[in-house]
Amino acid sequence: MLLLKASFRRFLIFKVKEFLVDQYLMKRIFMLLGFVASFSQFSCSSHLEEEEKELHFKVSSALKMDTSLSEAFVCQIQSVNHIELRAQERGFLQDIYVDEGEKVEKGQLLFKIMPKLYEAEMQSAQAELNFVNIELQNTKSLADSNIVSNNELAMAKAKYDKAKAELSLAQLHLRFTEIRAPFSGIIDRFEVRKGSLIEEGDLLTKLSDNTKMRVYFNVTEAQYLDYSIRSKEGTFNSVSLQMANQNIFPQIGKIETIEAEFDNETGNIPFRADFPNPDGLLRHGETGNIVMSSPLFGVIIIPQKATFEILDKTFVFVINEDHKVESREITIAAALEDLYVVKSGLREDEQILIEGLRKVRHGQEIEFDFFEPKKLFAELKLYAE
Repeated sequence: MLLLKASFRRFLIFKVKEFLVDQYLMKRIFMLLGFVASFSQFSCSSHLEEEEKELHFKVSSALKMDTSLSEAFVCQIQSVNHIELRAQERGFLQDIYVDEGEKVEKGQLLFKIMPKLYEAEMQSAQAELNFVNIELQNTKSLADSNIVSNNELAMAKAKYDKAKAELSLAQLHLRFTEIRAPFSGIIDRFEVRKGSLIEEGDLLTKLSDNTKMRVYFNVTEAQYLDYSIRSKEGTFNSVSLQMANQNIFPQIGKIETIEAEFDNETGNIPFRADFPNPDGLLRHGETGNIVMSSPLFGVIIIPQKATFEILDKTFVFVINEDHKVESREITIAAALEDLYVVKSGLREDEQILIEGLRKVRHGQEIEFDFFEPKKLFAELKLYAE
């Protein structure tokens, strides 16, 4: 009997403890549910506030104005005169009178090949000329006295002419031992050194006249046709040269020639523009970019960031009278830096969405702030006339 009472007492104590634990857990659960509910309410209200904030957008309109379209073409820069200086006679290089990279004047002595052999040949030719000249004078005296025939006089004169020609040839060979500048320019690197044995035709150095530079570049058939039309209309602008360091060369160039035919493999045709180079900044063999500008009059311009693409088509969001966005397909005529020139699909007075294009959908009503296009475009890189 006592054992049953003790067992019952332990059972009651266990149940009481279990009940207390359950009450504590229920309080914790209710507290957690209250916290989750309050957090959810806070999150929902924050999300709604964020959505309301996101529905406030920046809107502007297209801008109609005059501007220009610039196109760049990779080019090769060459001197107006660039030649190789080669030896015309064989011999040892006796003297070098200039240095590499030095500016020289027309007729200036540059190199001298040892002339001893050619000096001896010239002296021999001179002596031979003197000898036949004496014979000619004697024969002439005899012919005047009818002692010799006129044929002998003619033969003597022919010998004299031959000796005179041989002297001129010897003098020419001697002059070939002196290499002089055929025009003013800049000397390139030497291919030989003093004392070298020079063969006829050996390359000594190169000479460049950099007072004017010829710049060659290739254009496509369509660009060639556009250029031809602009030239006839008188709206063609002179070209500029962007150098390798991205700076614009201070002198303005002019297109002088176009080659006769297109390259069948590339579909391009070479153009040549000439640039004055008074300070000698440009050198033969440089590279750069020719920049050609085409005027555009009364065109509609919008920022590139106001557009989006679907497949191969371009769209903008237009804001209607009910403040709802409508997707509109447009046609692009040309691309400027940060801007598009619109060919069709948009009027000047229509408002377009500038930012937040991914946050809206067709037909959605939005709140927005309107920005004047001139003020908005001033923040972009626009080259207008």
